Formats: sequence, C-alpha cells, structure tokens
Amino acid sequence: MSAALARAGPALDDYLWMKNRVRELRSERGLSQGELATAVDVSRQTINSIEQERYTPSLPLALALARYFGSPVEEIFDAGH
Repeated sequence: MSAALARAGPALDDYLWMKNRVRELRSERGLSQGELATAVDVSRQTINSIEQERYTPSLPLALALARYFGSPVEEIFDAGH
C-alpha cells in the first residue's frame, strides 16, 4: 500500500459492519419490524438483519431510514471511527 493510501483513513473493510440505533428508534415509536419495513419499502427480514448488525444497508436505504426517523444518518449508523 502506498503512503498516500495509508494516510487516507480507515480501510473499506472497516466500514462493512457498523453499529446502529434502528431497533432503539423503532421501539421508541412502538413500531413492529414489519411496519418499519413497509414504511421504507423493504422486507421485515431486511430490518431484522440491520438490527442484528448482520447487514449494512445501502446508502439509499440508510437515507430512507434517516428521513423516516427524522435524524441524520450519522445519528443512526456508526462505523466506530
């Protein structure tokens, strides 16, 4: 790896799995996984996988969740950096 790439920041692999507050925000609003899934046009299984941190959502889905919850993406998802 070149020195320029080494200084560029964390590797892409560092961002593949991230902590999130989806379950917390969903529960605060009294929503089921299915209700949230319907609201953002994905399957209940997708919401479950995001909450279990087995799946990192695409940017469009992360933005849809942020809009739904009225929060910036950075307040919902944290790559730990």
